Amino acid sequence: MSRTEPAGNPPGDDALLAPAAVPVSGTGSPPGPDPAHGAEPGTPPPSSEPGGPGTGLAPAGPEGAPDRSSSVGRLAATVERLRGEIRAAHAAADGRALIELAKGVLIERLSCGPAQAAVQLAELADQAGLSQLELAADIINQAARDEVADIAGEFVRRAHGDPEEQGPGRSVSVRLRTAESAALASGDTQAVAESLLQHALAPLGASAVAVWTAGTDGSLSLSGHAGFSPDEAARWRYVPPGVATVARQALGERRPVHIPSLAEAGVPSIGHSRTAEGGRVALPAGTGGRINGVLEICWPQLLPERAPAVERQLDALAELCARTMESAPADTGLRTPREPAGVSELVELAEGLHDPALVLTPHLDVHGHLTDFRVRHANSRFLDPAGRPRSAVSGALLLEAYPMAAADSDLFDKVERVYATGEPFRARRMTLTALVDQVPLDTVADLSISRHGHAVLLIWRIEDETARLASLLQHAQRLGRIGGFEENLVSGEVTWNGQLFALYGRAVTDSPVHLQDLSAHAHPDDAVTIGRFLQAVLHHRRPASTAFRLQRPDGVTRHIRVIAEPVLDADSRLIAVRGAYQDISSQHWTEVALAATRDQLEHTEKESAERNRLALQLQHAIMPPRRAPLDAPGLEVAVRYRPAESESLVGGDWYDAVVLPSKRILLCVGDVAGHGIEAATGMVVLRNAMRGLAVTGAGPAQLLSWLNIVAHHLTEHVTATAVCGLYDPETRTLRWARAGHLPPVLVRGADASTLPMPGGLLLGALGEAQYEESDVQLEPGDTLLMYTDGLVERRDTSVHDSLTQLLGTAQTASATLDRRLDHLLTHSKSDTDDDTCLIGVRVL
Repeated sequence: MSRTEPAGNPPGDDALLAPAAVPVSGTGSPPGPDPAHGAEPGTPPPSSEPGGPGTGLAPAGPEGAPDRSSSVGRLAATVERLRGEIRAAHAAADGRALIELAKGVLIERLSCGPAQAAVQLAELADQAGLSQLELAADIINQAARDEVADIAGEFVRRAHGDPEEQGPGRSVSVRLRTAESAALASGDTQAVAESLLQHALAPLGASAVAVWTAGTDGSLSLSGHAGFSPDEAARWRYVPPGVATVARQALGERRPVHIPSLAEAGVPSIGHSRTAEGGRVALPAGTGGRINGVLEICWPQLLPERAPAVERQLDALAELCARTMESAPADTGLRTPREPAGVSELVELAEGLHDPALVLTPHLDVHGHLTDFRVRHANSRFLDPAGRPRSAVSGALLLEAYPMAAADSDLFDKVERVYATGEPFRARRMTLTALVDQVPLDTVADLSISRHGHAVLLIWRIEDETARLASLLQHAQRLGRIGGFEENLVSGEVTWNGQLFALYGRAVTDSPVHLQDLSAHAHPDDAVTIGRFLQAVLHHRRPASTAFRLQRPDGVTRHIRVIAEPVLDADSRLIAVRGAYQDISSQHWTEVALAATRDQLEHTEKESAERNRLALQLQHAIMPPRRAPLDAPGLEVAVRYRPAESESLVGGDWYDAVVLPSKRILLCVGDVAGHGIEAATGMVVLRNAMRGLAVTGAGPAQLLSWLNIVAHHLTEHVTATAVCGLYDPETRTLRWARAGHLPPVLVRGADASTLPMPGGLLLGALGEAQYEESDVQLEPGDTLLMYTDGLVERRDTSVHDSLTQLLGTAQTASATLDRRLDHLLTHSKSDTDDDTCLIGVRVL
């Protein structure tokens, strides 16, 4: 072993990608300087572990170097030097392993001896301008053509674009082969974790790595780590089942888990406090469908974007970790697994079970991927749903013997998950489907799946039909509060089930009650009813039932219904009585409560009908459906009021047409929100207020502004819409304003159109509101229509479409104004059953 003092400067990127100390000829001589790397042989990378060199073991001298003048400083320098020598020795050993493997390839290809292969390797390295280590990695890649070689080649092509380009990308092969060599040569997972971080993950920007071993109960144990402090590793040495860590997610989902930022994800994991802002990648580590553990990689910053080649590199590293965690040596043969250890013991265990059981072993394809499970053994209790003997199933593949296992029941997925994670699976009343003469046959069974070493034990218990029906009957009796009995009239023996003892409030050790003694346990008023029941069953020998009040020893009175039927022998003699008791107390009290509710509802309906009748009378008294024509000079006015079809929908629609002292004519319609007596009384208030305010001679906008104050301040939560117009007979001018109401319709000749709407908020919404006015110059023969929304409103139609329908109906010519209004009401498409007010004005 060569001894070198630690270099003052950290090695370059190439020194991190591969060990710098390699033998030139593979003869075990001390390594010399590597011209390809330009670094001092054996120079170790800077230690990243706490407590390593330069972290405070000794008093620091100038520029942070240990003070060698003190005894503690000299001791720390000695420890630092020895650690460097150990790392250099490990690196040299890894490099020598690769070179020796490459020499073996040359011996086989060139049919030469070891000395000639060493000379040939040195000459080829000089000609290619590479170090022997890099050339050895290339030779191994060309000879192996395995996943590592594919990863390295793809990485070089993606990184440099030219597969022939020389550069740092070629060291990918070196670091992957070096990491592989270190992992396979070491049985210590801790050493593997350190090698992976140093040779393969640190060049990718990773700062730490943790290797977790999965337990059969779903727990995780930290079997190797690098980049974390000893205290942090000690705190995370064991993670119980059910803790949702990053590694636990990868194990449960059986796929890689990528977390860009551990802080944002909020998932606990090792090193969370130190690298909370960094990202994590957790990869299941397993081979042949079985997951042995999880490889968790830590980045100090947000998780960077990675090329697919890097993802494949990480998968290969996870597989290397899986090999070190296997209890048995890794399979290096023709990908056909040998007999797993412990299968014979598992077969013996299955034979001792009273339930059907299968012992399953994994079946791998040529690439080592799990494709199926082989039935290694079917125990003597095995019953095939298709009627096949045990010999027809033993030795067959699971999906070939039971193809429906991967379809309806998902049985194969559950077996695969148990084998991968080691977590047992239990299920009650699971439906299993088998094909019998190509016909699916369902079987309900309790299922148990567990992993034992490299095999899976599948146990199921088919539910017995008799037991299932008995259990179903017990649950039905319990839910229905039913107890059964049988009384042998010859021997006098009475048999009760457990539920009947509970109904009577008696202990199961007490004597059952005979039918003849039933009256002694019932309310005295029910004695006659019970006597008639017993006479029908015992004397007339016909089935009968009755209800009575049972008085239990604990003072509780229950309402019970008893049903009984006589049992006759061949000579028609009464020998027994069978029957059942049912607790109908809940039903009885429900009927009592229902009767009380029905009486209360009937009273409420009468009160509501009376209120609606009063509201309707009030509405009709103020606004009759028809009224006498209005005596207005130069103007014909007609009104219509159609009440709601249902008396329970008495609303607040109102209209008014009156000649004011100024000889102008007030025309208005309105609609108070809501129904019932409240809406009717609100309508009376607004209608009378409008009449009183109109006498002042104010314009329509001012009238609505005052009416809004009345609705907001002088009523209780009344809101309404309204249209108000003042017609001047001398100028034939209509001044009008609106408060959230639909616009009037003007019919001139054969055309009908809505008037342009001025702005105006509905009444009562705000304490103060401003309203706009609009003037319309009418001509002789014009007809103006004012209406409430009960004329046009439909549940499934927009307001715009409803107005279009109204305009089409209003265009129809009519001989008189009354006929026009009747025609509008007849052809109205409204379906809301609301009140409708309609005012028609024709200019003469």
